[in-house]
Amino acid sequence: MAVAEESHFGRAAARLDMAQPPLSQRIQRLERELGVRLFERTSRQVTITKAGKLLLEEARELLARSETLMATARRIRNGESGLLRAALPPDIAGETVASLLTDFEQRHAGVELELQELTTTQQLTRFASRELDVGLIHHPCDVSGLELGPVLRRELGVLLPRDAAAARLDEVPLSSLSAYGLILFPRTGAPALYDDVLTTCARNGYTPPVIRHGQGASFVRGLVLSAKAVAFSPRDAQPFGSTGPDGDLVWRPLAGAPLAWRHSVAWPQGNGDAAVNAFAEAATGALRTTTAASADTPPRPLHLRPSAEFWL
Repeated sequence: MAVAEESHFGRAAARLDMAQPPLSQRIQRLERELGVRLFERTSRQVTITKAGKLLLEEARELLARSETLMATARRIRNGESGLLRAALPPDIAGETVASLLTDFEQRHAGVELELQELTTTQQLTRFASRELDVGLIHHPCDVSGLELGPVLRRELGVLLPRDAAAARLDEVPLSSLSAYGLILFPRTGAPALYDDVLTTCARNGYTPPVIRHGQGASFVRGLVLSAKAVAFSPRDAQPFGSTGPDGDLVWRPLAGAPLAWRHSVAWPQGNGDAAVNAFAEAATGALRTTTAASADTPPRPLHLRPSAEFWL
């Protein structure tokens, strides 16, 4: 990895704190073991081959896993509980992440936190394979085999072009959006939630003529402005920095508050140790203080029967 990033054996050797000849020999030995040529060498430069590029990401993952293993071993050797593997969904704002990390450090400074950005589906898969200790998930979803913290609710509004007719309303009925397509996260990230959103829209008079998938701020903003489409978002997310008085987008609450994101911290049953509890308390507290999240009252089902009521 060092040779690939430096494109120079001398610089890579210096970075690795070793002499250049042993590094060249180790690269040659690795090439023989793998049966592929990793670098093309001339007297002036080193260039990674196509095979080397394909293997580079695998090498990075192997190194990351080895570092995780060593960190866990250090924690166990020192009598601590080790590494906590945690996850948050992609739609959590930076202020919430920062608040969570600060609170967790204060609650459980002795644990090394490995925080990842994973969708609900990815988190459920990693819970099942024991590759994740705790995470913040979206409901509804399959919660079998999991323990949950408090379910919090964040009301959704709609993001519109400023010149849209519905933008002049104080509250927007879903039925008034019939002429607009909908920008929604990819269904694979949280299938039951995706179906729940579309079911709620249909029951309130809005069946989107087109559904476009996107999550990145700039991408969603571009679609709202140019594709005659709208997106749903909590007020605290104020999507993408263009909803102020002089912006080209507006955010409006939905009439009757029919839609909401519902979150809770989740972890495999029987694995709720002190570190997991500290993360759950930090995440719940961060959502309460940095967003408009409140208790899900009255509570709604955490999964749907059947798993999908509504398809487009």
